[in-house]
Amino acid sequence: MTRTTRTTEPHETVERALELSRADGCVVIADEESSANLRWAGNVLTTNGETRGRTLTVIATVDGREGTASGVVSRAAVTADDLEPLVRAAEAAARESGPAQDARPLVEGVPHSADFAEPPAETSSDVFAAFAPALGESFARARAGGRQLYGFANHTLTSTYLGTSTGLRLRHDQPTGTLELNAKSPDRTKSAWAGRSTRDFTDVDPAELDAELAQRLAWAERTVELPAGRYETLLPPSAVADLLVYMFWSASGRDAQEGRTVFSKPGGGTRVGEKLAGLPLTLRSDPAEPGLESAPFVVAHASTDDWSVFDNGLPVGPTDWVREGTLQHLLTNRFTGDLTGLPVTPEADNLVLDGGGTKSLDEMVAGLGHDGPGLLLTCLWYIREVDPATLLLTGLTRDGVYLVEKGEVTGAVNNFRFNESPVDLLGRAAEAGATERTLPREWGDWFTRAAMPPVRIPDFNMSSVSQGV
Repeated sequence: MTRTTRTTEPHETVERALELSRADGCVVIADEESSANLRWAGNVLTTNGETRGRTLTVIATVDGREGTASGVVSRAAVTADDLEPLVRAAEAAARESGPAQDARPLVEGVPHSADFAEPPAETSSDVFAAFAPALGESFARARAGGRQLYGFANHTLTSTYLGTSTGLRLRHDQPTGTLELNAKSPDRTKSAWAGRSTRDFTDVDPAELDAELAQRLAWAERTVELPAGRYETLLPPSAVADLLVYMFWSASGRDAQEGRTVFSKPGGGTRVGEKLAGLPLTLRSDPAEPGLESAPFVVAHASTDDWSVFDNGLPVGPTDWVREGTLQHLLTNRFTGDLTGLPVTPEADNLVLDGGGTKSLDEMVAGLGHDGPGLLLTCLWYIREVDPATLLLTGLTRDGVYLVEKGEVTGAVNNFRFNESPVDLLGRAAEAGATERTLPREWGDWFTRAAMPPVRIPDFNMSSVSQGV
């Protein structure tokens, strides 16, 4: 266990760093993080632990004849004695840098967070008080059923304090919980996976997940070899999330305007306003989305193509990226918004796809495989980009691909490598079910707050057979 001794509260550290600053502008971000975790293997809990940590980021801006430069320095476990050297290091980095192309006046006029001066929120192993005993009962059921459970549960609570020389004093507490559960047959030849995203583990039922995995292992008692090809395929919410999160990350307004992405319009400009999907699909983000709440203001520890340190504290509101099938917005900050002429729509830390459907995954299975073999996927992994111009992605299926014939799961088939573009998939989607919270398996270390429906694709491209489990 790693613990960091606090010498001052985070808000006091932010205030002191701002007082020490001699730069023309200053942004200070204090991230106070605590986490608790459980790990298990072969139906036995193996490890558990708690950690604490603090990271301080100082962003100094210096005005010059040719423009404004910025310098960013981040350090962990900063004490009172470390504070002034850290501030001076950020100022030195700014003076040594050339003018920043994304330079804009620091944000001002945003109302203060009422709890800015309150101590940080913390998690502990208490978050698993109800979950851990239920997990133990699942171990017993799995053992009796001849299957082995592997996996981990992690809960992190990050309190972010943001202060600026223009008077902003903002604070956000972000809980992030993930559960991944893998069931294997005793000979390890069959495997099934389930995952959940949660804020506090009160809405996660290990028994429900174990029953789902037991059903999938039972389906795999019969195995069928299928060749590569295009199959009617049902993508579960986790797989849909993995594909659309990558699309979201690729939706840079600047890159699109410069003709470098799938969202670039032939001949110049962007595809904003263009119909992407025949179904009434809406892809959106909202920091206030129930169960998926995220920071309602920009927290930028560094400038990138889509983020600007000068935008720290800028309000983040609800945004429809695709509305009723039509592309509405691309990712922009104040700089790239001015550059492209697009509205300023900074990235939020959640993503929701809604197509108005009401069917569950099981109900959609009943409509699959009536005109030939259909496939039900579990999840995708090792997703990589092949062609940014079309956003063609490749990756592998994992932990169970199931054969569906005339609405019934009749066995498991081999894994495949796929080649698909999520933008093309939106256009070819034949049906979307009910939206539910889900955990993107491939991107779960970076993006956990997603809600997606299962989606049926009539001709998903399984480009080759894979030997993976």
